[in-house]
Amino acid sequence: MSTSPPTTTVIGSYPLEINNHVLIQSYFENQTIPSWNQYITQAVQDMIQAGITLISDGQTRDPFLNIFARKLQGFQIRDRVTVIDKIQFTSSITASDLSFVRSFLPKNTKLLGLIVGPHTLSKSVANSYYSSDEDLAFDIAEALRLEALAIQPYVDMISIDEPFYANEFPSYAYDLISHIIRPIHCPTRLHACGDVSKIVPQLLDLPVNVLSHEFCASPGLYVPFKEHDDGKKQFCVGVVRSDQTIVESKNQIMAHIQKASDVFGSRLYQIAPDCGLRLLPRKIAYQKLSNIVEAVHEVYD
Repeated sequence: MSTSPPTTTVIGSYPLEINNHVLIQSYFENQTIPSWNQYITQAVQDMIQAGITLISDGQTRDPFLNIFARKLQGFQIRDRVTVIDKIQFTSSITASDLSFVRSFLPKNTKLLGLIVGPHTLSKSVANSYYSSDEDLAFDIAEALRLEALAIQPYVDMISIDEPFYANEFPSYAYDLISHIIRPIHCPTRLHACGDVSKIVPQLLDLPVNVLSHEFCASPGLYVPFKEHDDGKKQFCVGVVRSDQTIVESKNQIMAHIQKASDVFGSRLYQIAPDCGLRLLPRKIAYQKLSNIVEAVHEVYD
């Protein structure tokens, strides 16, 4: 096993204990709201205290898709998100939250910028404007390219979340991702949850530095990745489930790390939960993160 330990990181959202219903309702109704910073701080401090070394802003404001749809011109949010006009970037969606987190982040803790995938967003909304989902996806990609440029000064890595790949991998996926990251100089990651075993060769071809997948819920993924891996990609390996409240023990996580190291060797770059933890109780999410950190220290120290 490599003596260099992988980074402990998160995939996305983090559960909160929010009792201020006025704050939430005013946000959803697009009214002027009090500061959301206390909730961002709550999420970030939990990650820091657990020992995670590459953290996110917690995605506290909204479900992940809506965080972006709410700020991009052309979307309308009612019972569901609908495209009613050309999708355009107007101002940064997450830069203010990331700037706030950076202002109190400990020196040795790094910050992850999270962006919804253009294919996932295009397939998750009602399209009442574009002639094709492909045209919609490329306009979304252009808007996300500008968002990536806006957040790059604040982050150490940018991660693109494409959960819809498990259902459908478009022929133009490479071009979409390339368009977003072409002007980006920091490391990039692509996260696709679910069973992506049938599209492993296509994933390995994507122009990102790191691939992130649910290896805990779908341990069978090791087989196709071992079969098709060309030795160039780095990997973020999920070692605890995000859809179960059972807290994996340190020994269980260590076994997952050993398996991942056997397959990927020194290219085991990051250890994380399978996906975002938003739907779990806060106490459970924190314990999962803490156990990940303890397991990594045990294995590599």
